[in-house]
Amino acid sequence: MRKIMYYVHQSLDGFIEGPNGEFDWAELGPELGEYSMGLTDRSDTFLYGRKVWELMSSYWPNAESMNPDEHAVAFAPVWRTTPKVVLSTTLESADWDTRIVRTAEEIRAIKDAPGKDILITGSSSVAAALTELGLVDEYHVIVHPVILGGGKPVYQPTGRRTLRLAETRAFDGRTVLLRHDLV
Repeated sequence: MRKIMYYVHQSLDGFIEGPNGEFDWAELGPELGEYSMGLTDRSDTFLYGRKVWELMSSYWPNAESMNPDEHAVAFAPVWRTTPKVVLSTTLESADWDTRIVRTAEEIRAIKDAPGKDILITGSSSVAAALTELGLVDEYHVIVHPVILGGGKPVYQPTGRRTLRLAETRAFDGRTVLLRHDLV
């Protein structure tokens, strides 16, 4: 059965973006880039909310020309060819092999269909809605060595969930993975 994985970068104080919506603090070194590509290899569908979709679709189609680092060169072609789903009540259309769904419940049918795993990147509101439905199987949280002092929290309130610590790991001498699985 397919799994839904939530992969997110957060500050030490638990925010995924700063007080002004900034995401200029996350650093992707070679080890973390390799881990990220491993999650991508497990997936055949990327899942986003509208805001993250708009950020991704404005960057990844031409990422190699904007940022020719190793990760951008490796991930950009994968992003362009991997089917994407956007959970949004406001997005009217999307290109790059993207399907728009209006309710979190619609994700259940996608999860139940044959295929590889589904990867949510960022999109804390999508992760919260799917957590409410018990659809998120793995939480891959990368903690960065920065304190933002406010912003958007990594988790939005949902009912209590019991998770099992599945893995911890340091990357590039600066970030830490906290991976938890749904019990």
